[in-house]
Amino acid sequence: MTEPTPAPMAMGPRTNTLAIISLIGAFVLPLAGIICGHIALGQIKRTGEGGRGLALAGTILGYVFTAFWLLYIVFFIVLAGIAASTGSYYNGY
Repeated sequence: MTEPTPAPMAMGPRTNTLAIISLIGAFVLPLAGIICGHIALGQIKRTGEGGRGLALAGTILGYVFTAFWLLYIVFFIVLAGIAASTGSYYNGY
């Protein structure tokens, strides 16, 4: 007696490539995550591909990391301004 062959598995919709790039790009270059995420969301809506969650995550993380970088830069500009305005009387001796 032979074993029955398993039924073929149904494949889901193809995952959008830009959605994957969006998620990876959000960690490497946040602006790439934002741009690719928005493009991927438009393509997914138009074509019905999978990967909407990946595109959303890449877009959101891109915005969050961009905000962190901007706050980081502003913090050091303010810190440099405070340090310059306090003036140091140290003359090297």
